[in-house]
Amino acid sequence: MNIIVVGCGKVGTTLVRELAEEKHNIVVVDIDQEKLDELGNTLDVMCVEGQGESVSVLKEAQVESCDLLIAMTRSDEINLLSCLMAKKLGAKNTIARVRNPIYADGINLIKDDLGLSLAINPELAAANEISRLLRFPSAIQVETFAKGRVEIMKYKIPEGSVLCELRLFQLRPRLKTTVFICAIERGDDVFVPTGDFVLKAGDVISFVAPIRVATEFFEKVGTFTSEIRDVVIIGGGRITYYLTKKLLESRLRVKIIEINRERCEELSELLPEAIIINGDGTNNNLLHEEHIENADAVLSLTGVDEQNVLMSIYASQQVPKAKIVTKIKHFDFDDVLRGMPIGSIVYPKHITADRILQYVRVMQNSWEASMESLHRIVDDRVEALEFRIREKTPLNGITFSELNIRKGTLIACITRNGVTFTPGGKDSIQLGDTIIVVTTHMGISKIEQILEDETEK
Repeated sequence: MNIIVVGCGKVGTTLVRELAEEKHNIVVVDIDQEKLDELGNTLDVMCVEGQGESVSVLKEAQVESCDLLIAMTRSDEINLLSCLMAKKLGAKNTIARVRNPIYADGINLIKDDLGLSLAINPELAAANEISRLLRFPSAIQVETFAKGRVEIMKYKIPEGSVLCELRLFQLRPRLKTTVFICAIERGDDVFVPTGDFVLKAGDVISFVAPIRVATEFFEKVGTFTSEIRDVVIIGGGRITYYLTKKLLESRLRVKIIEINRERCEELSELLPEAIIINGDGTNNNLLHEEHIENADAVLSLTGVDEQNVLMSIYASQQVPKAKIVTKIKHFDFDDVLRGMPIGSIVYPKHITADRILQYVRVMQNSWEASMESLHRIVDDRVEALEFRIREKTPLNGITFSELNIRKGTLIACITRNGVTFTPGGKDSIQLGDTIIVVTTHMGISKIEQILEDETEK
C-alpha cells in the first residue's frame, strides 16, 4: 500500500517503522528536516519537508496515488485539515489523531464532510483500556474481541497457586474451566505452548475466555478480588477526564488528586460527582490524609513517567490489595519496568499505533475473511487477530488436524451463532464464524497466512 504519514513525533516514528517492516511504500511529511534525515537514513522511506496541510507538499508526497494518509501532528486542526486536503486531492482513505475533548462528541457528525475514514483519540482509547482493567482487577492486561463477548487477559501466577506445576492439558479436567492459555512469558522467553507445557510460579500467562468463564477462572485459582468501588486517580489530564466519566456512569466513587489549581476548577465543573483534591500526588502525607489505604484501585496518570512509577510503587506498598495502574508515555524502558511492582502499565501512544496498524491490516483483507481487530500482547512479541468469515475461503470445512498450521500459531477460539468454544482437531472453519488467532508471526493480514505453505510461496 502507498501510505503518507504526516508528523513524525514518537507515535508517528513508531508507526513509520512498523509500516515499513510490513513492506508498505511510505512517504513521511514533517517540518523538521533533522527528524526526516534520521528516518531516511535508517528506513526505506521517502521524506518530504513541509506542512502536511499544504497542497504543494501533499502533491510532492504523491497524494494522488495514496491509499492512506495518516495525520499524526500535535495539532488536531492541522491533522483534520491535512486529511481534508488529501481527500480532495485523491487520497483513498485518511486517519487523523484528534485529542481535544471538545471534538470528542462532534467528530462523528462531520467525519464524512472531512473525508475522514477514522479519527483516533489516544487518551480516550487509554481510558477505555483502563476501564477494562478495572473490571478484572486480577488481570495485568485485558483486550476485547467478538464485540465484547470474548476477552484476552494477562495474569501472573503467584507462588503457591493451584496452577503451579500443572501441565496445560490438565487445566480443563482439574479446574473445570474452558479458558485457553495461548502465550506464556517466563523471564525473557515467550512460548506459544503445547499441552505438555508445565506452568511455574512467576509465569505471565495470556488466556482467551468469554467474560463469565474468565470470572470463574479467577475464582478457581484463588485470586479473585472484590468488585472495585473506590478509585483514586493521581493526575487530572485528559485520560482522567474520559475515564472518570465512564467510572461515574458505572456508579464508582472517584477521587482525583491534581497539582494544578486551575485544572482542578475545570474538573470540578466537568465532573461534579467526583471528588477533586488540589495537591501533590507525590506527597505521602497528602495521600494518607486522603485515606489512600481505603482505595480499591490507585491509578497514576500524571504526565511524568518517573512520578507515575514512584507513586505506583508507593501505592503497591501501602495498599497491596488494590488494583494499580501506571501510565507510561515512553516506549524505551520496557526492560527496566518489567518486574517492578507498578501493576498494569498503559501506553497511550502504543494503543494509538496498534489501532492504526489494525486499520491498515483490515484494508488489506479480502471481504471473504476480514480482520475485525488486532491486539499485540506479550510486549509486542505476539499478535492476537480476530477474523470474521463472511464468505467461503480455501480453509472452510477442512478440519484443523488436516491443516498445516504454522508453528507458533494457535486457533484460540471460535464464536459461532453466539456460542464461543475452543476448537479441537476435528473442528473446522465455517461460514459466519469469528475466529481468534494467536501467533508469533507478525504482520498476518489474511486468514490463509496461518498456514505453513503461505510463507513458502
